[in-house]
Amino acid sequence: MQREKIAKIRKKLKEREIRFLRPWHWKLKRLGTSWRKPKGLDDKHRLKRKGYPPTVEVGYRSPKTVRGYHPSGYKEKIVSNPNELEEIDPKVYAIRIAHTVGKRKRIEIVKKALKLGLKILNAGEIIEEIQEAEV
Repeated sequence: MQREKIAKIRKKLKEREIRFLRPWHWKLKRLGTSWRKPKGLDDKHRLKRKGYPPTVEVGYRSPKTVRGYHPSGYKEKIVSNPNELEEIDPKVYAIRIAHTVGKRKRIEIVKKALKLGLKILNAGEIIEEIQEAEV
């Protein structure tokens, strides 16, 4: 599937995305907003009563064609050293540098990825540092 088409579908899905919030988080201050499944015997959420927020269900899942893609339309590939970049196809994949990689190796990965024409999803300020050093 074309990258632009995937990105368009993902954007459309994002517009109608539902935020599932924890039941009763608005009533009890000690509860956070992150989703928890309602399990109470008489819980109105679990019973799907009218007037209560929606619960997480399989029907809200994204289509199989776009599942696992980044919003930019690329598939993500986690990279932890510069040698892993050679097998990656720049038309299909975008790279994400592993969080365990230090700054020195991160700079090497970014330089090599730019040469190979790969999109980097979490380069951050390192690209700016490399460009300043070259000038």
